[in-house]
Amino acid sequence: MKRGFKLLCTLLLAVGLAGCIGAPIEMTAQTEQRLRVQAPIRFLLTFDDGPSASSIYNPTERVLDDLLDNPLQLAIKAVFFVQTRASRAGGSDIGRRIMAREHAEGHVLGFHTATPRHTNHRSLDPPELEQSLSDGSADIALITGVSPSLVRPPFWNYDKRTFAAYQRHGLHVLLTDLSANDGKVWGFNASPRRRANMLRQLSEVRERIALGQLPTVDGAIPVVVTFHDLNRYTARHTQEYLQILLDSAQATGLKTAPKPFYDDTAALQRAVMARTVTSSEQPVRLPGLWNWLWDRNSH
Repeated sequence: MKRGFKLLCTLLLAVGLAGCIGAPIEMTAQTEQRLRVQAPIRFLLTFDDGPSASSIYNPTERVLDDLLDNPLQLAIKAVFFVQTRASRAGGSDIGRRIMAREHAEGHVLGFHTATPRHTNHRSLDPPELEQSLSDGSADIALITGVSPSLVRPPFWNYDKRTFAAYQRHGLHVLLTDLSANDGKVWGFNASPRRRANMLRQLSEVRERIALGQLPTVDGAIPVVVTFHDLNRYTARHTQEYLQILLDSAQATGLKTAPKPFYDDTAALQRAVMARTVTSSEQPVRLPGLWNWLWDRNSH
């Protein structure tokens, strides 16, 4: 009874959040003029919390299949922020096999967690945090041959202490510009306003691009997009999400590069490093309430 009531309340909250997505920012003549001198954008795809350990319709494998072969651009490369020791993720035989596939197909493996659960790094005492970072780096290096250079903290939550620890381990924090808000909320595994959500967020990013606040790398401006590859809804709609990104760029007046997604690992890595956080004082751009609810209720 209690669980059913909780499910109903959370479902109503999710529907309410979906209805609260604001309208996109209308482009002014000044913004349009400024955009003319800016480079085109290229979407930099990232995925959190995987890989899935499911032996039935594995969502991470479905995502990989669609990145490899889709109508828009073949062999798209992405960054996967992995949980290396979670039993439902990289701590399983299936998870380790999928991480090896991700690396073999040219994707970048970044560190997310090396604890049994999706634990906030700030809740770990200094020795625990150091051990977690060492374990995760070693786990990834065992697959890729090199230690990871990227970290996305669980819950996107870090402070001066954890940021300093990342630096000691050669890890750079990558946040996001756009979030699919593709979190699972107690069984409500859908995103009814996914198109409106992306359109609104990209219109906000467009203003930053017009002001020259995002770097240009290899002739394009990397726009970081975040998904969760454990989410089966996301896995079923990966190709649709790719199309939504292109449609949103056109609708907001943003030029896309001839190749709108990264398909070269070295180019992806250069773009990623240009977008990492340089200071623990840098404002955190959270990935949205739905993703927060996903993290709260799925681990």
